Amino acid sequence: SFHKDGFLVLEQFFSAEECDDMRSQIQKIVAEMEVPPHCRTAFSTREEEQLQAQGSSDYFLTSGDKIRFFFEKGVLDEKGNFLIPKEKSVSKIGHALHAYDPVFKQITHSPKVQCLLAVTPHQDATFLHTEPLGRILGFWIALEDATQENGCLWFIPGSHTNGITRRMVRAASGASTCVEFVGSEPAYDEKQFIPLPISKGGLILIHGEVVHKSELNSSESSRHAFTFHVMEAKGTTWSKENWLQPTPELPFPSLYT
Repeated sequence: SFHKDGFLVLEQFFSAEECDDMRSQIQKIVAEMEVPPHCRTAFSTREEEQLQAQGSSDYFLTSGDKIRFFFEKGVLDEKGNFLIPKEKSVSKIGHALHAYDPVFKQITHSPKVQCLLAVTPHQDATFLHTEPLGRILGFWIALEDATQENGCLWFIPGSHTNGITRRMVRAASGASTCVEFVGSEPAYDEKQFIPLPISKGGLILIHGEVVHKSELNSSESSRHAFTFHVMEAKGTTWSKENWLQPTPELPFPSLYT
């Protein structure tokens, strides 16, 4: 099913207690977060918005080995002050929760995750690339029920067989933005997308080249999720053009050898 569709749904992969531990830990992290106004960046997978927001600030580009905060659109005023309670403003916390926070480190490197290794429409491989192109797997863990009303994931089944059409890469030194896009994103037929609602504790395994998205959550119910990626390292090299680069302080850890 995974090879055919490019995704796999595994219900009840994590316990309710594990999900509650992660949500509780995030509440503590958000309550204590201090973000300088000039670093309050909206998170987006749209090309124009990426170049304007993430691409224009090294706050995003240097977040690979740090815990940093990215926000929903429209939650900050022109001076960077919050217009709504900050606990409802966060779109994404990245990109090193798995490395520094004990709760998320335990989940990410737990034996039951290791045994599995054998947003707007996008492909994860657009942003994370190996040379030659190796398999990149996304792990999407539902910490709450994800429904069509509160923003579950949508996929185009089988779209991973079409390859990737664009890449986000680091821009050359002196460019006006930190990142740029090579290639173009095709126009997707919205009728091809299917929703994947999943219950709390479920895991969706995502092929790095499958096209997926999520709709805006305008409901009263939050939809918290924890995500991370795993790359197939054998016979591949992490592209030096990727925005995300390992550092001496935080090299990519091996799940197993």
